[in-house]
Amino acid sequence: MTRVFAQASVSLDGYISGPGGTGFDRLFAWCTAGDVETPTRQPDRLTYRTNSATAAYLRELIDETGAIVVGRRQFDQTNGWGGSHPLGVPVFVVTHQPPADWSTTDTPFSFVTDGVAAAIEKAKAVAGGKQVGIGPGSTVGQALRAGLLDELRVDLVPVTLGGGVRMLDGLDDQPRDFATPRVIEGIGVTHLSYQLS
Repeated sequence: MTRVFAQASVSLDGYISGPGGTGFDRLFAWCTAGDVETPTRQPDRLTYRTNSATAAYLRELIDETGAIVVGRRQFDQTNGWGGSHPLGVPVFVVTHQPPADWSTTDTPFSFVTDGVAAAIEKAKAVAGGKQVGIGPGSTVGQALRAGLLDELRVDLVPVTLGGGVRMLDGLDDQPRDFATPRVIEGIGVTHLSYQLS
């Protein structure tokens, strides 16, 4: 069965970006803080440089991810990653309105207008039995509310941003329990992987 996980670099005060889309330089400094190289499927675009523990964590993430679901805000902020995601997998963008100026011909992007659950099902169908990753923000909250999330991965960065966009945005008031996390210590980051109980 294809597992679904959410993953993001998160500040100590719970933000995945600061006010006005700032703070990314601080949230992702860990990606180049070491000397062990971990290339993505597009190494000319993104090769991580971390310690060996983080490198093993990233290798697992890269090798075991078959598709990604993101929200429209993340897609727009990255400008569609310049036409393809660095992980080199199909990306399903949850949106109310697909961008009029974006062609899905010869790109790995599909725009899904009927919600997160539909996007996850489409992603599972093409993931080839590998995991489906969900980008941070409201898509994570929606997947969690719908009971579609199996694991929450937090790359906790020792910085505060004081505001911005939260990783777990849009949650309801339903309490949820997570198992004791797997903990991996990197340089400038602690990777926490929580299975849902």
